[in-house]
Amino acid sequence: MLEELLAVLIARWPIVLSVAIIAFCLKNYFNNGLNKYPGPALARVTDWWRFWDVYNRRPDITQLALHRKHGDVVRLGPNCLSFSDPQAIKQIYGLNKGMTKSGFYPVQQAVTNGKRLPSLFSTTDEAYHAQLRRSVNNAFSMSTLVQYEPLVNEVVDLFLTQTSRIYAQTSQTCNFAKWLQFFAFDVIGQITYSKRHGFVDRNEDVDGMIGYLAKLFSYVAPIGQIPWLDLLFLKNPLILLLDRFGVKMTAFPVTTFAKSRMTERLDELKSASGEKSKEEAMNSRQDLLSMFLKAQKDRPEFMTDNRVLTMAVSMAFAGSETTAISLSAVFYYLLRNPATYHKLQQELADAVAEGKVEDRPNGAVSWAESQTLPYLDACIKEAFRVHPAAGLPLERVVPAEGMEICGEFVKGGTVVGVNAWVVHKREEVFNPLNKYHIDEYMPERWLDDALSKDQLKTMEGTLFQFGAGARTCIGKNISLLEVYKLVPSFLRRFDIEFANPDRPEWTLHNAWFVAQRGFEVRFRERGLVGH
Repeated sequence: MLEELLAVLIARWPIVLSVAIIAFCLKNYFNNGLNKYPGPALARVTDWWRFWDVYNRRPDITQLALHRKHGDVVRLGPNCLSFSDPQAIKQIYGLNKGMTKSGFYPVQQAVTNGKRLPSLFSTTDEAYHAQLRRSVNNAFSMSTLVQYEPLVNEVVDLFLTQTSRIYAQTSQTCNFAKWLQFFAFDVIGQITYSKRHGFVDRNEDVDGMIGYLAKLFSYVAPIGQIPWLDLLFLKNPLILLLDRFGVKMTAFPVTTFAKSRMTERLDELKSASGEKSKEEAMNSRQDLLSMFLKAQKDRPEFMTDNRVLTMAVSMAFAGSETTAISLSAVFYYLLRNPATYHKLQQELADAVAEGKVEDRPNGAVSWAESQTLPYLDACIKEAFRVHPAAGLPLERVVPAEGMEICGEFVKGGTVVGVNAWVVHKREEVFNPLNKYHIDEYMPERWLDDALSKDQLKTMEGTLFQFGAGARTCIGKNISLLEVYKLVPSFLRRFDIEFANPDRPEWTLHNAWFVAQRGFEVRFRERGLVGH
C-alpha cells in the first residue's frame, strides 16, 4: 500500500509539489492573523521578498514608500509587521514590555574558538542582557564620560594634524566618509584600550578591519531576514567545530586585535606584585577595558574573560560604524546647505570672541563648550533625523500572550519593529508648525521660537537614532562625545568643499547601517583667531 502511494506521488510530483507550495503560501498568508495588514503580495507569503529588498541595499526607501502608501502598519513578511506611528516606540521598546530581540541579531555575533560571543547588542536572552548591562553600565554613564575626554582629545588632535598634513597642505581629494571612519575606529581603540588601532596614523585600513566589517554587515543585513541561512554559512556547525580545533575558516580581525590588547593588559596586572600594586595597575588606565576588568573583579562568577572580550569586541563592531555614519551625515548636509554651514561657522566664531570657546592652537572644542552652542546642537540633531545610522527596523518578538500596539492586537511570536528612517519623517512630530519640509535638512525646526516645550520634547523623544528603552545603545554617550567634539573642532580648523561641486550627491549603501559612499571633499586650512 505504501509503495503504491509513493509510486503515485512520484508519478504525479508536479501536482504534489504545487499543492505543497500552495499550502505553504496559504499557511504563511494567514499566519497569526496578519493577512488583514497591507503590504507587498510576495511579502505576505515569503521572507524571500524581504531578503531581496534588503539585498538591493535601499530597504529604507522601500519601507518609507510602503508606509506613506498604506499607513501606520505594513506587513513586511509572513510573520513581520513594521510600525510607523511614534507611539509604537514606547509600546514596543518600553521597559517591562516582555519583548525579546528577533533572530536577526544572533547573525551578527562574532566567533572565537568556535564559540559565539553574544554581546549586549546581539543577544536575544533578556536575563543575560540585564546581567551584562548591570555589570558594565557605570562604564558608559554620562558622569563617567569626563574621564574619556582626554583620550578622545588625543585622537582629535592627531586627526586634525593628519588632515592638514595629508589633505589640506596637498589639496588632495579626501574620501571623507572613510576618513571619518578611521577617526571613529581609532577613538574606540583609544577609549577601550588606551591604544589606537592606527588608522589615522597610517591613513589605511589596518589589518583590513573596516573592510571586514563592511563585508560582515553586507552579509548580516539580508541573511538576518532569514536567520537560519546563517547556520549554512558563517555559523555552520562544521565551521565552528573546525574553528574550535584551530582550523580558521573565517577570520574576525577585530576579535584578534581585542584579544591581543586584553592579553597585554592581563600580563600587566599579573606582573604587578601585591594587592596594592594590582589595584594601582588596574586604576592607572582610565579606559573601558579597565572598567570591564573592574566589573570582572566585582562579579567574577558572571564577568568571565570571554565576556570581557565580548564587550571589547562589540565596541568596535557597533561603535565605529554608527559614529562615522553620523559624522558624515552632519558634514554632508552642512555642505549641501551653504547658509546653514556659514551660520554654524558664525556661531563658532562668536563663541570664541565671547570666550565661550577657548581659542586653542589646534582649534579643538571641549565637550562642555560644545554644549553651549545651540545651532551646533540643532545641526547635529537634524542630521540624526535625516540620516539615522541604522536603516532597518529594530526587530522585537511579541511575548506569547500577545499585546496591543497602536490599537492593534498582535499575537505572540510576531516580529514587530520601527525603522528610524520611517518614523523620523512623521509630519505631526517633526513639522508641527507646518513650516519646514519633512524631507529636507532644516536645523531651524529645532530652534523655532513658536515651538512649544511639549512639541520639542516630543521631537526629541521620537529621535530613534540610538534605539529606545532597555536596549538603547549603551555607547550612546561616547558617540555623542565624539560627534559634539569633532564637528566644531574640524569646522574651526578647516574649510570644506565638495571635490566635484557639480556632482555633490553621494550614494547610500544600506547594509543594516546606512553607509555613505562617494563623499569626496577637499579641505583648506582656516586662520584661527589669535594664532
